[in-house]
Amino acid sequence: MIVRSRRRWLTLGLVLAVAACAQVPHAPSATGIVRTQWSGRLALRVDSEPVQSFSAAFDLRGNAQAGELALYSPLGSTLARMTWAPGDALLFWSGQQRRFGSIDALTREATGTELPIAGLFEWLSGKATQTEGWSADLSKLADGKLVAQRVHPAPAVEMRLILD
Repeated sequence: MIVRSRRRWLTLGLVLAVAACAQVPHAPSATGIVRTQWSGRLALRVDSEPVQSFSAAFDLRGNAQAGELALYSPLGSTLARMTWAPGDALLFWSGQQRRFGSIDALTREATGTELPIAGLFEWLSGKATQTEGWSADLSKLADGKLVAQRVHPAPAVEMRLILD
C-alpha cells in the first residue's frame, strides 16, 4: 500500500507539473520569442485523510499537445519522466513505463480525478479562465509564481508553482 501511495503521489506530481507548467503558446516576449521550456519547483497539497503533499523540481519542454516533463529530487536525480502526444501519454518511473490514452486519463488514474489541464495552460498564459471547481491567483505570474486551488469536488487541492 505504501508503494502504491508513493507511486500515486509521484504520478500526481508529474501530472500537476505537466498540467501546471507545460509550455503552451504564450504571447511573444519583448524579443518576439515564444517560450517552449519551463523549469522550477512545484508543490501540491491534497486535503485528503490523511493530508498528502508532494514537491519536486521540474523541467518541461514542448507544449500542451506534445512534450516532455522530467521531475527531479532535491539532489538532482531524475524521479520520473513523462512524454505526451495526441492520444498518448507515457510515464517512465523507477525503470517502468505506463501508457495512457491522454493526459486526462493519466491524471484520473494518478489522482482519482481529472485535473484542469486546459485551464492551467490558460492560466500560465496569463488568462484568468474559469475552470469548474478551480480558481487561480495570477497576480504574481509575472514574478514566476502561480497558485491554483480546487474546492469542488472534494478533497480540496492547492498547487503552488515557482518558475525559474
